Amino acid sequence: MLKINYRETGELIPYVNNSRTHSEQQVQQVASSIKEFGFTNPILIDEDNGIIAGHGRLQAAQVLNLDKVPTITLKGLSETQRKAYVIADNKLALNADWDYEALKLEILDIGDDIDLALLGFDDDELSAIIDGLEEAEPELKEEDYKEVFNIIVSCKDENHQERVYNELLEKGYECQVQSL
Repeated sequence: MLKINYRETGELIPYVNNSRTHSEQQVQQVASSIKEFGFTNPILIDEDNGIIAGHGRLQAAQVLNLDKVPTITLKGLSETQRKAYVIADNKLALNADWDYEALKLEILDIGDDIDLALLGFDDDELSAIIDGLEEAEPELKEEDYKEVFNIIVSCKDENHQERVYNELLEKGYECQVQSL
């Protein structure tokens, strides 16, 4: 059974290899959400207080000067499972889609009772949803695409790679070095 424990923010250790990043704007959005709705989503930690999920929530708590935050300790994960869950927790939510008609109805029902910025959508996205558009992304035009042709050159060693790279640069080619 999962148990929520409140821990001091200074006790929690962010995962140094966390691949998910949080902009200041996004951290502020999370902080605003915590302020409005409470800290409804505990930070997931390992037995050593290492953060597995909730880096952004910890940053938001620090912005709000919270001394303690709710945590859930996930016990028994192997190192590999912990690393995988750090990624999965972030990515799996991104794989979901929206039912835009239901979303529009909910947003309209909320109306002016709550600041819609708390939902995490920017003004353009909200306008697109309310106006019935499925996505707030600009339509791409043919000139937005750039055709790229690549060639791979196998080199016998690092010195040969450097020589070929420099020769191609001198001839005006755009190059990237990749070691496989």
